[in-house]
Amino acid sequence: MKTHLIAIILFTQLVFGVNTLFGQEKQSIEELKVKIDAYLNNSVANGYSGSVLVAKKGEILLSKGYGWANREQKIPITASTVFNIGSVTKQFTAAAILKLAEQGKLKTSDRINQYYSQASDDKKDITIHQLLTHTSGVSSKTGGFRYDEATKEQFLKEFFDSKLDSKPGTKHQYANANYIMLTAIIESISKQDYTTFLKENFWEPLKMNHTGYKSISFNSEQIAHGYYFNYTEGVWKDWGITQEHLTYNNNHWYSIGKGDIYSTTEDLYKWHLALQNNKVLSKKSLKMIETPHVAENDEESSHYGYGWAIFKSKRGTKIVTHNGSNGIYFANFIRYIEDDVVVIVLSNAILNRDSEDVSWNVGKMVFNSNYIPKPITKLSYELVYDFIRTNKLEDANKLPVFLKEHLNSKFTDKAVFNRIGFKRIAKEKNPAWGLELLKLNVKLFPNDGNLWDSLGDGYFEYGQKENAIKAFNKALELKPDNNCHWCNNSQEKIESLKN
Repeated sequence: MKTHLIAIILFTQLVFGVNTLFGQEKQSIEELKVKIDAYLNNSVANGYSGSVLVAKKGEILLSKGYGWANREQKIPITASTVFNIGSVTKQFTAAAILKLAEQGKLKTSDRINQYYSQASDDKKDITIHQLLTHTSGVSSKTGGFRYDEATKEQFLKEFFDSKLDSKPGTKHQYANANYIMLTAIIESISKQDYTTFLKENFWEPLKMNHTGYKSISFNSEQIAHGYYFNYTEGVWKDWGITQEHLTYNNNHWYSIGKGDIYSTTEDLYKWHLALQNNKVLSKKSLKMIETPHVAENDEESSHYGYGWAIFKSKRGTKIVTHNGSNGIYFANFIRYIEDDVVVIVLSNAILNRDSEDVSWNVGKMVFNSNYIPKPITKLSYELVYDFIRTNKLEDANKLPVFLKEHLNSKFTDKAVFNRIGFKRIAKEKNPAWGLELLKLNVKLFPNDGNLWDSLGDGYFEYGQKENAIKAFNKALELKPDNNCHWCNNSQEKIESLKN
């Protein structure tokens, strides 16, 4: 696979390396397209699948799909394939608020009690600006699981009854509930439901025909199925499409406004052009959206605008971006403002961290002709199962080397062996790979008390009393100064084994 990639790059250098035959601009564009295409095609072999669009100065350099939208039916991903875009949704919610402000129907300085008289004393002075910038003080835990049913009234009650993590306006803390509340305000002021407002003001005028929230008016085969790796069985599973998980009624108030909009790379590029050219929002509104209002971290290396994160590139240029995921799909939308470059990546399966960095790697290739990223690696959980299926139990100690070779980096994820180990123990009648993985985990990470507690549970399951007591004692030796979440289990198990 690596040899194939190198061969393609060498080929492009030979073909496009003579400036007298080709113009410099054409040469660089063609070489870039081949490099990006090679990077993504080589990643497909390891399970990557997604749609990628790259544009510069209004010209689309690459717009293409990779891998399968539906693995069972062998439907390939194309530039027109529809994905769940996760929290990239927030930019549409923020834009809707600014549109209402342009219409003179609200101000970002408005307080929440102007719209909801039932607002509790600690929340009545929260402003729309604070909701937009995640500085309301609302906890990230407020609200329920995105696909559980909840009425608007239920959400509002939970929001106003919840305990604030900080005083409004004092601290940035990303919380989905902020954007759900903004959605409630949008509906209250516009007298329209959220989807209708976005359609009439943004999507329909821009002919974003494959962008929406719940209902679809096109062939469902255009929607990419989401996939996840089931580490109980060691196989990839089809999660289906988002519309199968959202409620069919209007009780979607754990999901709406903060995530779960669907779109395509093509539609999102139309949105980028519309923002850039002030087709749907004024210059003043766009400036407010892209202003770095509040620092996202202590280092102040990144800031939050209205539905976008803002920071500087290593070249000192402005980047406006947002990513999103529902745990199945992953999306990233990056706009290099001064360079007039946009990179949009939507995918329907999350592998290792490098699968979430595709958009950034593509961006690096745009600005650095010498940069060639390694292909996306196969999911670490899947690699463990690959090893188990092709090796004997006595070769377990070779697994870390196997993983390092296939991950292109040192294996550092403590959760992988723990999760697979417990699932294997539940299926295996006698000690085998499940227990062996837990033993191997404490060899790799000997100073983690939680892993020793897990190993103790493994020994306990198989009645290996002395080994279990040793493991639990080691877990207690390594307990932290506070918040030891495994200590009670270790102590209780030791007491039960001594009796």
